[in-house]
Amino acid sequence: MSNLKRYPEGSSCHGPKIIYFLCTGNSCRSQMAEGFGKKYLGDKYDVYSAGIEAHGLNPNAVKAMAEKGIDISKQTSDVIDPEILNNADYVITLCGDANDKCPITPPHVVRLHWGFDDPAKATGTEAEKWNVFQRVRDQIEARIQQFAAEGK
Repeated sequence: MSNLKRYPEGSSCHGPKIIYFLCTGNSCRSQMAEGFGKKYLGDKYDVYSAGIEAHGLNPNAVKAMAEKGIDISKQTSDVIDPEILNNADYVITLCGDANDKCPITPPHVVRLHWGFDDPAKATGTEAEKWNVFQRVRDQIEARIQQFAAEGK
């Protein structure tokens, strides 16, 4: 069942544009992108995220976003919804796996790929792994701020 907002058939209001962030498991990168998207793009876009699979919301993604004052704890880990995908204005993949496996989109959908390291696969000490979450979070925030400023 889609979370896509409905507008009456024939309505002159088509609503905000849709931006859809995709990743492999919809647990870290796409969840953080959805949180930042709602903060920086929410006045112009309906913001969604999904994955090729649903791995659940990563607690470290929630913690990393909380450091930025953004609560993503109520977001859900979802698989790609064909209805949202086909009605999106922008589909943005955040990892190579999602870019390779994302279903075909209609010609009107602008597909972009912004590759980021997977913080869930970071290795090393707990501090080193946490630094990867913070770095990737900050990279995603900067890229979404750039998109908000430039529209691409």
